[in-house]
Amino acid sequence: MVWKTLINNLPEVVGPTQKRLEFREKLKWTLLILVIFFILGLMPLYGLGENALQQFEFLSIVLGASFGSLISLGIGPLVTSSIVLQLLNGSGIVKFDLTQTEGKKTFQGVQKLLSYFFIIFESSIYVFMGGLAPSPSHVGTPLYFNIQLLLVFQLVLGGILIMFMDEVISKWGFGSGISLFIAAGVSQSIFVQAFNPLPGPTGVEGVTYAAGAVPAMFQALAGGDPQTVFLKMSALISTFLVFLFVVYAQAMKVEIPLSFGRIRGHGIRWPLSFMYTSNIPVILMAALLANIQLWGRLLERWGHPLLGTFSSQGTPLSGFVIWTHSVDVIQNAIRGSLTGADMAHAGVYLLIFMVGSLVFSVFWVQTAGMDARSQAQQMMSSGLQIPGFRRDERVLEHILNRYIWPLTFMGGITVGFLGAVADLTGALSRGTGILLAVMIVYKLYEEVAQQHMMDMHPMLRKFME
Repeated sequence: MVWKTLINNLPEVVGPTQKRLEFREKLKWTLLILVIFFILGLMPLYGLGENALQQFEFLSIVLGASFGSLISLGIGPLVTSSIVLQLLNGSGIVKFDLTQTEGKKTFQGVQKLLSYFFIIFESSIYVFMGGLAPSPSHVGTPLYFNIQLLLVFQLVLGGILIMFMDEVISKWGFGSGISLFIAAGVSQSIFVQAFNPLPGPTGVEGVTYAAGAVPAMFQALAGGDPQTVFLKMSALISTFLVFLFVVYAQAMKVEIPLSFGRIRGHGIRWPLSFMYTSNIPVILMAALLANIQLWGRLLERWGHPLLGTFSSQGTPLSGFVIWTHSVDVIQNAIRGSLTGADMAHAGVYLLIFMVGSLVFSVFWVQTAGMDARSQAQQMMSSGLQIPGFRRDERVLEHILNRYIWPLTFMGGITVGFLGAVADLTGALSRGTGILLAVMIVYKLYEEVAQQHMMDMHPMLRKFME
């Protein structure tokens, strides 16, 4: 009874009272939350002296975070709670009846409760394990512990803000906050890494090039440095190819013809995307690998390198973490330093990513109401049926199973393959980030286009309702 009361009384963002929000209203809330997200990323933590997490730039992009700012946690606690609950539910340790409204509500309540727990837990770990620490000059003084508590409080506050911003997007905007924050971080990173004119790494004979790939490529071309030209060009080409392949795969669909049982001659096509679970498996997998890297680094700083050791630049050197970190195969080949060990490393990384994405794809279908039974119930409630078949939910479920499970398996493996290959080709902002951004933006575009079309044509909106 106490458990149910706690879950039912958790604070939440109230959804709109009207059945369908207008396009302008959704766009307003989406842009507003996006602006707030960028502003929070520019607000540094008060009292922060040492930021050991700033070297994990890619992890911050995948987690939708900005280490050292108010949103240093990013979406990490939200994704972690989702992963843990899906694993518990999928393994049968904790069982939720997701076919019933009450079961779905309980699942969402437990997930939010877990999110609060991981917000507090990760905030404490970041600070007390030295990832985000006060100035070393305060070590041994009472002020040091007080500043630590202040840092934890700020991180918890930022984590809760991210959680509620995600709810606002889910209920009042387009897509989800988790996807939007990842896409925003990746887009910013790609733009900076492609066009940043400020001085960056040195090239041949100590020549300093711009940090952005495009200006650096032209500088190297003018300075007669073919190796740097090929390195920058390969990164740009890899980025373009990832965009191309992901958009192509995202557009592949299986369309099931449906008809209205009571209206002869009228029907629609129910689209099932080849990547049936969209970008969710790769988001969860990338976040899981990012968390492994982050926890491995923190454990090493604490004196217990259980997951492996790292170099001073944050590159894994040994242990399990080395297999969860991609190797840049293309750039190593251009430099002439590609070895058999690199190829084996790439193969293991590819296998881990594909298997993990497949597992998360299966779990997501079962927990997000995307299984054949849920889809059949939705079709039946809309008065739809497959032409030539008896109007029976069990028949419809049996037919849908022929498509949904193969698409779940193939889509999960494909999205994992694309994510891993993109990482291994050295694309800008890492391949996984680009893969996530393209899939998120494409899905967001489809949702925005559909909403705009329905607002432009009132008869179509009435038909869809």
